[in-house]
Amino acid sequence: MRERAATSVGAWARRHRGGPRHAAHHGGGNGEAKKTGDDGRQKGDSDQHGNDDRKPRGPGKKPLIVLAVVVVLIAIGALIWWLATRNQQSTDDAYTDGNAITIAPKVSGYVAKLAIDDNVYVHKGQLMVEIDRRDYEAQVEQARAQLGLALAQLDAAQAQLDIARVQFPAQYQQARAQIETATAQFARAQAEYQRQHSVDQRATSQQNVDTADAQQRSAHADVMNAQAQLKTASLVPQQIRAAVAAVEERRQQVSAAEAQLDAAQLNLGWCDVRAPSDGWVTRRNVQYGSFLQAGASLFSIVTPRVWITANFKESQLDRMRAGDKVKISVDAYPKLELHGHVDSVQLGSGSRFSAFPAENATGNFVKIVQRVPVKIVIDDGMPADHPLPLGLSVEPTVYLRH
Repeated sequence: MRERAATSVGAWARRHRGGPRHAAHHGGGNGEAKKTGDDGRQKGDSDQHGNDDRKPRGPGKKPLIVLAVVVVLIAIGALIWWLATRNQQSTDDAYTDGNAITIAPKVSGYVAKLAIDDNVYVHKGQLMVEIDRRDYEAQVEQARAQLGLALAQLDAAQAQLDIARVQFPAQYQQARAQIETATAQFARAQAEYQRQHSVDQRATSQQNVDTADAQQRSAHADVMNAQAQLKTASLVPQQIRAAVAAVEERRQQVSAAEAQLDAAQLNLGWCDVRAPSDGWVTRRNVQYGSFLQAGASLFSIVTPRVWITANFKESQLDRMRAGDKVKISVDAYPKLELHGHVDSVQLGSGSRFSAFPAENATGNFVKIVQRVPVKIVIDDGMPADHPLPLGLSVEPTVYLRH
């Protein structure tokens, strides 16, 4: 019994590595056992805490799965967005454009009637402004009188031509007859002159001799005069041409008078300023009773036809062609969506046609991405109740086909 107890005590001592507690074994069994139990529990607790420090619990796998799903969804969305937009080109440097016709009078005068107001719609040929026409009516009457005078002078010149065509040939024939008569008279006077000078002085008188001399000289003078008249009368073609030229001169005067009458009537017609096209009156700068100068701007007419001028970057034009479909959003009307197509691309960048184009050959060169205007025609979506003002900011999206 003692040996078995000693063996048990020895085994217990070896488990607890000896020590003061073990040396007090003989002091009392119960108290030592209780202490040993407390020490055992403390050791167990320390072992448990030690194990916790050596092997911490790791995070859960659920956050990693959520993050992976989010990354995959972002990648899929980016791929879908790229596939959907790779054939699209858009720009915010775009605006509505159209025809704005500047209206200016061609004649001066006071405004006698003003038939328009701001932002009203007018039709082609509609009377908008009437200028006082009394001065121009007087000019028409004066031009008409000048035309009548020119026509009368033309009739007189035509009559002179008809007379010349008969008169000048007759004068030529008369001159020829006169020269023949003068020649015959000169021959008779010459014969009388020779007879008086050839007879014996006793058979004639000095008076007869003197008379024969005078008649001979007079007949010679008549011949010379008839020859001169014949030379003058022989210019019949020239004289007729002069009459024809006088008629042509009067005819040109008639044409000038007709032109003056047409100009006066045209100026009278310009007193009525009418609309050259359908559209809206904008920028009105005229009042009733004001004096207008010819060529001064009165107002503008914006035609109903509106298109889009989009300034795309040069790097966006590679695949853009005429006919490509376009979707247009208007900043002023967010709910409005227009549809159109590319009409044409301007053959030159905006800076090339500016007032002061860039001089790249001077100074230091800095490359700048140029923008090229593209004309986009609106096909549908235009509001029926109101037009699109010019200059509104829009954002077109071109769907490339090539």
